[in-house]
Amino acid sequence: MTKTPKAAPPPPAPPRPGPEHKGFYAEFFGFRERPFTLLPDPELLLWSRQYRQAFSVLEFGVVSRSPITLLTGAIGCGKTTLLRELLSRLDTSMTVGLISNAQGGRGALIQWVMNALGMSFDHNAGYVHLFQAMQDFMIAEYAAGHRTLLIFDEAQNLSQESLEELRMLTNINTGKDEVVQLLLIGQPELRAMISQPKLEQLAQRIAVSYHLEPLDAETTGTFIMHRLRAVGGTGAEFTEEARDFVYQVTHGVPRLINQFCDMALLYAWTQDSPQVTRQILSRVLQDNIFFAAQIKAPLTLTRQDSDPAVTAKGDPA
Repeated sequence: MTKTPKAAPPPPAPPRPGPEHKGFYAEFFGFRERPFTLLPDPELLLWSRQYRQAFSVLEFGVVSRSPITLLTGAIGCGKTTLLRELLSRLDTSMTVGLISNAQGGRGALIQWVMNALGMSFDHNAGYVHLFQAMQDFMIAEYAAGHRTLLIFDEAQNLSQESLEELRMLTNINTGKDEVVQLLLIGQPELRAMISQPKLEQLAQRIAVSYHLEPLDAETTGTFIMHRLRAVGGTGAEFTEEARDFVYQVTHGVPRLINQFCDMALLYAWTQDSPQVTRQILSRVLQDNIFFAAQIKAPLTLTRQDSDPAVTAKGDPA
């Protein structure tokens, strides 16, 4: 008999737009939908070598009953997308608690966990009472054949005290009985925090870890073409030069690639251009529409880039 996790995965993506509303430029390019939306969509996921490795590590951590699994990566590198994919594949017999942006001092973390597991508790109860109640719950779940997986998203927001408290959670495990597993997901500073000497005991319990890097130039181009083709495009809607320029501006961060390319397609549509060129991308930057680029180091534009009268075919912009 399987059991539904007490903490439901993140809500599914909104229904796909029908033919009566494809959204702005989609019909112009023959897309079924916009290829570069920011909503995580498994159908648009590019399973690059790095993503396959990262997901395999996450899945192995859960299946091998690792006490603690760690996934880190810069903002916008796809951690949430991988998490959603993992949640969709978890054994339904597992009891899952998803905790996002947990903060607070001693005892607060236990309340976050209990909330995520759907437990009722007295908010005025002391720490010992709450910890015992949570432990009893997890042991009862394990006795019923349900291991508990606690997922801490944005875990870099946890204090050093809270991270030490996480280590204490793994003490619930005894011998071969892995009652509870932890999955920590966060930005690079989380890895630095755990590497501090004061958290050495926590670090020693991390059996599996992976760090997501931004895409390289070649994979960025593949990423763009993959998403275009996934929605019915040819993959040639961005010129090779444009794809290279996207990498230069975004440094291979998937979220920024999506934002930049989405706006570039909108600009191409308004100009009746069948392709996104480097000049169109440059116009997006000049108009300060792509906000993320404003907080990055400025990119030097060539004269051809900066001349609004120059486009791919020499037509007025």
